[in-house]
Amino acid sequence: MTIPDKIVGANAERSRSHNRKVVLDRIRASGEVGRAEIARTSGLSTQAVSNIIADLLDDGLINELGRRSGVRGLPAVQYGLNPKGGFALGVEIRPDAVFAAAIDLCGTPILSRRQILFAKNLRAVSDTVLALSHEVKRDVGVPSSKLLGTGIVMPGPFEATGLGGSASELPIWHDVDPQAWFEDLLGGPVVVANDANAAAVSERVSGAAKGLSTYAYLYFGTGLGLGIVQDGRLVTGAFGNAGEIGHIPVPSASGVAPLESMVSRLSVQNYLATAGIEVRNSNYLSQAYSAGQPALMDWLSAASGPLSTAIAIVENMLDPETVILGGALPDAIIDHFLTSVTLPDRSVSYRSDRAVPRLMRGGSGRMTATLGGAALIINRTFMPQIAA
Repeated sequence: MTIPDKIVGANAERSRSHNRKVVLDRIRASGEVGRAEIARTSGLSTQAVSNIIADLLDDGLINELGRRSGVRGLPAVQYGLNPKGGFALGVEIRPDAVFAAAIDLCGTPILSRRQILFAKNLRAVSDTVLALSHEVKRDVGVPSSKLLGTGIVMPGPFEATGLGGSASELPIWHDVDPQAWFEDLLGGPVVVANDANAAAVSERVSGAAKGLSTYAYLYFGTGLGLGIVQDGRLVTGAFGNAGEIGHIPVPSASGVAPLESMVSRLSVQNYLATAGIEVRNSNYLSQAYSAGQPALMDWLSAASGPLSTAIAIVENMLDPETVILGGALPDAIIDHFLTSVTLPDRSVSYRSDRAVPRLMRGGSGRMTATLGGAALIINRTFMPQIAA
């Protein structure tokens, strides 16, 4: 993983907590690494690194992985993450269901749960979140003392804005601070983010963006969202609503319309409904794609143009290393978009020295944002520069 040079430790000015995260991130990025290498890349003294390593070993966050011979001198002890050293919960609140998942310290999924949301009021949502959180913590097989926190994920925008009235919106939070609410409800550290931002961070922890520091993630949820990571930092905007790309007006066959009305899970459901087809789950979409279902293929053809426009906007505005497509659509449909969208030559991303493709597929499936919520916690544990 590429480590931004400015994420370094300091022997006097910075706190021990900051330096601890810097050391942890060096270990995560390298897979296995010795003290001298950590000191060289972090700017910390070898003694400071040794003290932090001792604390991390005592806390069970890292393991000794044996010794590796160097050019000269004694073989250096190597250190790596202990997957069982901690775990994080992700809870995704959708308009119709709540999903929960746990991942270990290395970002590997442990288990997941789902519960239908029968009512959308604050009490019903809170009771469901609390019940699922208890269930996951009970079944995860790791002591509760190892829980690092909970990432709460929900569709944006947050608070009352001019984008109200969307079918993907959860207006119950307009008068409630969800961060404070869930910290009080769950009794522990909480990070709140929209689904696109959570999924974008998940890609950096254990997905297609591992090794990248600046990229964009187009998230196919109920609507269409955009997660932006710049120099290792999640760009959230003044009020946490950056990336609401689904509401950008783009040309369509019937005139200008919001992008997500043509490119999203809700869009394909509505399109197929006009043909008398009910989409019950993503498995149906997978089967329909494999069978070449005419209405689905028509939607894909119509959606590729607006999606191409959106990608061109993202490239020229953000200059990312890559644009990643992922979310709650089947792999086959995302792969279809990867080959059907038009990537224009008139783009800052059209260049001969690219290290990665302009367009990549990220994580997909119904748990993508849920796992992303847990990844927000893992990322915060390592990265002092990430802002959720």
